[in-house]
Amino acid sequence: MKRSRAHIYLVLILWLIGCQPKDPDMVFHKDYEHLTALFEEWRTFENPPLLNNAPDYTTETFDKRWPDFLNFKEQLNLIDTTGWPVAQKVDWMVVWAEMNGYDFNHRILKPWQRDPAFYKSLFMERSDVPAHEGPTQHKTLELWVYDFPLTASDRISFMESLTVIPSINAQAQKNLTGNAKNLWIGGIRELEFQIEELASIEELSGVATDAELLNLINTAITSTQSLVNWLKDQAPNKTGPSGIGKENYTWYQQNVHLVPLTWEDEEMLLKRELTRAWSSLALEEHRNRALPQLAAATSPKAFQERSERSVQSLMTFLKDNDILTIREDFEPALREHLGIYTPIEKRNFFLITAHHDPRPLYSHFYHWFELAIMDHAPHKSPIRKGPLLYNIFDSRNEGTATAVEEIFMQAGLYDDEPRVREIVYIMIAQRAARGLGSLYAHANEMTMEEAGGIHSEYTPRGWMKTEKELLLFEQHLYLRQPGYGTSYITGKYLLEEAMADYAKMKESQNKPFELRDFFDELNAIGSIPISLTKWQMTGS
Repeated sequence: MKRSRAHIYLVLILWLIGCQPKDPDMVFHKDYEHLTALFEEWRTFENPPLLNNAPDYTTETFDKRWPDFLNFKEQLNLIDTTGWPVAQKVDWMVVWAEMNGYDFNHRILKPWQRDPAFYKSLFMERSDVPAHEGPTQHKTLELWVYDFPLTASDRISFMESLTVIPSINAQAQKNLTGNAKNLWIGGIRELEFQIEELASIEELSGVATDAELLNLINTAITSTQSLVNWLKDQAPNKTGPSGIGKENYTWYQQNVHLVPLTWEDEEMLLKRELTRAWSSLALEEHRNRALPQLAAATSPKAFQERSERSVQSLMTFLKDNDILTIREDFEPALREHLGIYTPIEKRNFFLITAHHDPRPLYSHFYHWFELAIMDHAPHKSPIRKGPLLYNIFDSRNEGTATAVEEIFMQAGLYDDEPRVREIVYIMIAQRAARGLGSLYAHANEMTMEEAGGIHSEYTPRGWMKTEKELLLFEQHLYLRQPGYGTSYITGKYLLEEAMADYAKMKESQNKPFELRDFFDELNAIGSIPISLTKWQMTGS
């Protein structure tokens, strides 16, 4: 993987060369405060102007604003970071990556033209990562932030958000000129779900008796149905590829998500992890052959008892074994997402694992620890205190959540129940298989359905064949957001690399490696690309 690292170094060298003044009158800025001020202006600019109360994604508006964007890039390159602490240089790189993301969306991804799901407006639940997964329009209705019945002020806010939906749906029918077949078909499904979700709002407390609110909901439903009908009418004409190609994929990973790997590197890494997971599962099964098989919970009471034991086991383990510093808000954040008993015929992959033993999934719910920190102790840097744009956080958040499943296991979490180790390897195999499928879909070597075949066939025990909605959702998402499908495994690898370099650094200083120090520093640095996290941790 030397070629990809050489690319990153080349990027930094070219940036330094590009920053040399071509005009003696050019003014360089050396203070960090200039970066933070530019960041605030950049974020304001990145949020598009409104057209009929909805964000304006028309070609005319993008073209009109393009010179302003180029000016932002020039201002960023006029900031001289010489002598800055690493943490501040990292912040500069975050802003650089975000601007590259805007550039890439404008040139290649174009979700407002190619991806009907971009126009989904209603989100029923909070994402378990800092922002919604995949390209998302800027003025969404977040149902999860409201309590029903609505207060007077919340009612006004809620109705204002509802009025955006008909406007953005009408704009979508003008903007969606792309020819990406799989994205088009998948987007229809997402917007059909929005119709069902809008209808479900009418059942919430206080809504049925509010005629004005009901009228806005029904108008939103009608406009979404109109968009769905239009998409279906256009669908037979959509024949083009949905992937962005290997070259674009590599550029996007290295320059936007700051993952120092090529498409080919990721293919090799995911194949290796898939092989390792399957072989490790076989060895675990051999080792545990004299032990009884894990039995899934068969009733709501059994599942609730198992969930409670799992929360107590995980939290006690993390605290007593000095894995990380446990904040008071960690356990409550986890307990909000324990799940409920689901009949066997309705269980998807993750529900199957949770009904056998929830601890591997609850380990992945490290996500909610990270969001508790973001909510209650946001980073002091204005650049890091909120979600990064364009899912740039994926290698950090999804990679960490996947890595800790195995890290906690190797640190002894399942010493009381060795068969649970089998679930951890099954989950790694599933992440590697679905990531491989997404890679081939972006290379346009497979359709989304064929990519789902890898995802399904190479997940052990047939656990991805029980419920198709998860399979469709995940492969569609990863086609919409390049690199997200692989981020679980690539981010895991990069976190393990960071841990290795951190341990080597401690050894060179004649200091012991303390796992709690590593995770505490990881959490303190924030939800930024793991490559930047390693740089700040180790100076490497």
